Amino acid sequence: MTFLMGPALLFCPADRPERFHKAAQRADAVILDLEDAVAPADKKRARGAILAQLGTTGEIPELEPSCTIVRVNPVGTEDFERDLHCLAHTPYRTVMLAKAEDPAQLARLEGYNVIALCETAAGILNAPAIAAAPNVVALMWGAEDLLASLGGTSSRQASGVYRDVALHSRSTVLLAASANGKEAIDSVYVDIPDLAGLALEASDAVASGFGSKACIHPTQVAVVRAAYAPSEAEVTAAAALLDAARSAGSGVFQHGGKMVDGPVLKHAEATLRRAAAQVPPAEQ
Repeated sequence: MTFLMGPALLFCPADRPERFHKAAQRADAVILDLEDAVAPADKKRARGAILAQLGTTGEIPELEPSCTIVRVNPVGTEDFERDLHCLAHTPYRTVMLAKAEDPAQLARLEGYNVIALCETAAGILNAPAIAAAPNVVALMWGAEDLLASLGGTSSRQASGVYRDVALHSRSTVLLAASANGKEAIDSVYVDIPDLAGLALEASDAVASGFGSKACIHPTQVAVVRAAYAPSEAEVTAAAALLDAARSAGSGVFQHGGKMVDGPVLKHAEATLRRAAAQVPPAEQ
């Protein structure tokens, strides 16, 4: 898996250019949203805002292409065609395709790195085939759009826990991405004030294997980053375990009173990779 922009990806409405640079500064990558975050009547203005900030030296600095994602409208809509025309005049080459449902749709985005957003029943069921498309670099799942496509009313129970169909979809997307060597991005947490709930869900995303989590508000970024940042104790323990493995040679061995085999070593390696990927606060 080579695609990884960082653990916290932040959506920003594309018709709010005054927020572009702030969002890019606060998160590991910014997602300029031309789809759900923009009203139909404002989509033309949103595309214009993306084009207007390119190459300027005024109040709206140009965004770094390597940390910028543009979410486009679904294939088959007039707005998708207009989004493509807009993208052709930008340096942005990472695209999030809303409501991806069929691998054939990815051919329309040849030349772009695509994050396929599986958020309908068809998208979830076709996730393995979508993940296999050569220009797909990551899969993300969307809980609320998914339940809407099913005729449901909420992805979560009153307790805040995902309903079974949402959990199944989350796991399906994660497995499909991993099986094809692609990254998996966890869905947004829509209860913005509930940072404790977000922390629990982000920690579960880390433990389950999601490479990053999408955010819808700047206050969520630090919580997601904290979930992905191993503690000093975890880093020390992982390094010690891998040192012990090198001394033991090959095969199963004991360390700290516990049996250690291949999967346990891979967990330790993942911890060190996450530690190495952290950006010091002064550089954020």
